[in-house]
Amino acid sequence: MSFSCGLECVLVLGCARWVWKRCTYIGSDDSATWTNATPDEFEPIPRICRLILAVYETDLHNPHYTPAGGYCLQPDCVVKRVTYEQAQGCSTPYIIYRDDEHKEIVLAMRGLNLAKESDYKVLLDNGLGRQMFDGGYVHHGLLKSAIWVLNQEGDTLRRMWEETGKEYTMVFAGHSLGSGVAALLTVIVVNHRERLGGIPRDKIRCYAIAPARCMSLNLAVKYADVIHSVVLQDDFLPRTATPLEDIFKSIFCGVNYHYDLLNPGIDAFDSLPCLLFLVCLRDTFIPEGRKLGDPRRLYAPGRIYHIVERKFCRCGRFPPEVRTAIPVDGRFEHIVLSCNATSDHAIVWIEREAEKAINRMKEAMGENMTTAPKAQKMDRIQTLEKEHKDALERAVSLNVPHAVSDAEAEEADEEEGEEASDRIGEEQSQSQSQPREEESMEAGGKTKSGRTNWDEVVKKLFKKGDSGVTTVNRDVGITAPR
Repeated sequence: MSFSCGLECVLVLGCARWVWKRCTYIGSDDSATWTNATPDEFEPIPRICRLILAVYETDLHNPHYTPAGGYCLQPDCVVKRVTYEQAQGCSTPYIIYRDDEHKEIVLAMRGLNLAKESDYKVLLDNGLGRQMFDGGYVHHGLLKSAIWVLNQEGDTLRRMWEETGKEYTMVFAGHSLGSGVAALLTVIVVNHRERLGGIPRDKIRCYAIAPARCMSLNLAVKYADVIHSVVLQDDFLPRTATPLEDIFKSIFCGVNYHYDLLNPGIDAFDSLPCLLFLVCLRDTFIPEGRKLGDPRRLYAPGRIYHIVERKFCRCGRFPPEVRTAIPVDGRFEHIVLSCNATSDHAIVWIEREAEKAINRMKEAMGENMTTAPKAQKMDRIQTLEKEHKDALERAVSLNVPHAVSDAEAEEADEEEGEEASDRIGEEQSQSQSQPREEESMEAGGKTKSGRTNWDEVVKKLFKKGDSGVTTVNRDVGITAPR
């Protein structure tokens, strides 16, 4: 009797301790050891958020949802706008914008539209471990969408970059669902820069706002120098490894929660709060090593900027601060049981808090200026490069599947650059020797008219063996949706 009572007491105390730890865990704990971001590196993010918000407008000359301070863009510099009707269910709407002030070519994509069936089709087109890509795993539907966008806009982006004197930075940005498409699109472009006029790697940037988990850990770390994710405090999406299709189905069920008594097909336990709680409970019993050792587990991409604005047991929002790192272990693995988990996912709130944060950083920098700005900027660039190298080595030391060291990554980039030059030379010689009127496909991934077919190009990234040699994964075919 006494033994059973003692066992019950231990069980009760254990459960009470777990509840206490989970209920007192706040979003800022994820980045407690990270360093603070600088104004120079964070400055583009509020501007990119406004560009993504501009995608929601039907007429930028007469906007209806202008954020505080306006969109700060020139409507006449919007080179192209693609709507849901034009995308034909293959992608979310996006715009291509030429920013002459900041010397950027920006492709900005909006987030999920709960009222559009086509967005759900992109989300549902996936399965655990379904798509191997570039030595890791990615979300299958988001990859197909990225290929479709490149097939549509690849020539436009290349022409714009060449017309601007090959000096502009090419920026891909997106929110929520669009962030996953933009991130995978960036990975493709980085590996085939010759298809966009030979643009250097340091002139390619991706900003994933409220990012979806779209790539495995080795890829998330590998491309952290070009992909930057932005997370607002308690945002649920980057923190749960639950498949995207289950998350957004639960949101849809939560919207229709008050109909569950009339519609037996909708279960109240399918709502997002219940899903987050169950995921939180499940992840408690999964060791960290097992998570890191699963090559199919998807993560938020790249370097992460975490905007922190709330404190434990404090009401209201505090002046936001921005922390940044390239985490390997502990990469937003804990669900935060917060009433702000969904509101922090909204692009409107992210834009507001990012703007407050950058203004606060600039004020603090002006007050504490002790060295020349150029020297500070150079020191920060070197620090960011070192952090990326350290993250690559950390991934290798933790035995992350398919992770490569910094030296191996540099060697692979050099080999890919040489192969790209060889491919371009072969294509030029073939185009000179063959009639240009024909439209049959060349082995290098171009039509004889010079137009790049990204379906053929991306096949080269389907699978990489342990030796680093790229081979086509013939078990998984991929074709952009028609």
